[in-house]
Amino acid sequence: MSTAVPRRHITAAASRYTRKPRGGREAKAPGSGWQERAWSFYDTTPEVRFAAQWISGAMSTATLYAGRRADDGKTIEPAPDNHPAAEIVAQIAGGPEGQAQLLGSFGPHLVVPGEGWIVVRPKDDGGQDWRVLSVQEIGKQGQKLTAEIDGEPVEIPPDDPDAPPDNSSPVAIRVWQPHPRRYLEADSPVRASLGLLEELNLLNAAVSAIARSRLTGRGVLLVPKGTRFPGTPVQGDAEDDLIEVFMEVAETAYREPESAAATVPIILEVPPESIGLIKRITFESDFDELALRLREECIRRFASGMDVPAEVLLGASGLNHWGVWAMKEEAVTLGVQPRLDTVTHALTTQWLRPLLGDTDGDEAGRWVVMADTSGLRVRANRSQTALEVFKAGAISAAALRRETGFDEADAPDAADIEEQERETTGQESEDGREPEGQEETDLPVDETEGLPDTLPASAGRGLPAAVLEAADGLIWTALSVAGEKLRKTPACPRSERSKARQIAAADLHTVIRVESGQVEQWRLLEGAWTRLPAIARRYNLDEECLTTALDTYCRELITAGVTHAYEQTSGALRTSCLAIAA
Repeated sequence: MSTAVPRRHITAAASRYTRKPRGGREAKAPGSGWQERAWSFYDTTPEVRFAAQWISGAMSTATLYAGRRADDGKTIEPAPDNHPAAEIVAQIAGGPEGQAQLLGSFGPHLVVPGEGWIVVRPKDDGGQDWRVLSVQEIGKQGQKLTAEIDGEPVEIPPDDPDAPPDNSSPVAIRVWQPHPRRYLEADSPVRASLGLLEELNLLNAAVSAIARSRLTGRGVLLVPKGTRFPGTPVQGDAEDDLIEVFMEVAETAYREPESAAATVPIILEVPPESIGLIKRITFESDFDELALRLREECIRRFASGMDVPAEVLLGASGLNHWGVWAMKEEAVTLGVQPRLDTVTHALTTQWLRPLLGDTDGDEAGRWVVMADTSGLRVRANRSQTALEVFKAGAISAAALRRETGFDEADAPDAADIEEQERETTGQESEDGREPEGQEETDLPVDETEGLPDTLPASAGRGLPAAVLEAADGLIWTALSVAGEKLRKTPACPRSERSKARQIAAADLHTVIRVESGQVEQWRLLEGAWTRLPAIARRYNLDEECLTTALDTYCRELITAGVTHAYEQTSGALRTSCLAIAA
């Protein structure tokens, strides 16, 4: 089975360490001091660590597979299990568990310094040891690269691209996100936030100082000169200097915040005339509360600078469950998938294709390493909605089975269908009793053989074309009203609204998924039926029943993500309460 994937411009770079510069340049970029600072913030700032680990956890759930790019450049056909490309990819990092660890390890490296190294060493048993190392663990000595693995230096000889692959020597592959200004230089979201993180550290220090100063008390205490602290019975008539007592208590409260010295007041016995002379002067500062607000703003700015929605770092308390789903979908698209593309691009160009060069000839350039992220893209449960839309005749039985988790093997055969028809026709059971659910009635029966003045829509042989055209217009108008409102809801993030405007409003619900409760929550169909009363009067229709039928149908379309077609209009009008003049 082939898979159509959108063509993406992969802004990723990878190269093996070689002796000969490619294109006149070394494959290894010069060291950058900013990366050391970035790692220091990873160690000391929880927000940086959380962002990196979130990306890491998401990347680790992807699955690697080998594929062949078709002639159209868009379709990727998975490689057969016995193809050399599939075998090479299956052996990367020792299999699925090692691959999950490999992909997850690159999360912090691509978020913080923007680059990392893959080092592959042959093992005595014929296997390979795959490691992901940071730029601090790689050094260059002459023509050899040195990697620090498990505390031991490992020499990596330069790779010769013109020679056959040497499976007995370690291989080092640099993987990095290139800076737009300079290709060999790494870039990362943390790099752009270094100044912001410095500011955050200062604000953290200020908040810490405020907290500590409040533990020990702030300000100046004015006491009359010569005031002494009364001595204990052990001391006799001796008295301590009041200032020394205050300092001792303050130091104890600082060292041991849980001690009584931090909470119990100091009891002081002084002459009555001196009480009014003891004063405390405080130096309150507006910066105390300002520092807290500035820190929150700094964290918010940092969250906005990451390649994932800010709600990932700040929390999604203001979003409903559907908004959370949309946020996670956007996070995978903007933050996880590009980094997976960076790693798979490196594995494709620096590992898979060089190994396929001798076995697949010119076709080696078509084979790629792909990362399957279907496990990350959790689909909303639309089983109940599919059942309702199926009853309205808007989707097929095959679509209903697909949305409810069944396949075509579960479809009823001819015998099953015949049995269902017998049950629904209300035939008598074998013992001669009436079918369950039917009761005798003494109501008179109309034995008139002529047609009644009005017929239920479901009983008519066909609806007038004018009625269907009018209902079709009402449906499209209602879906357009709903689409215009949908653009302004949390389901359509601000960053995506410009793209949403390029989609017809009546079809927007097929792109942005909506739960049934959100149609009412966001009032998507409010004001959509202003023209309906005039249409009902024109064709002698029951206005209330027509509104119910079309409103129900549009709600089902919106929540199912199905577009409207004129052929479905008659099915939308098949309701027992809608009467049409004969």
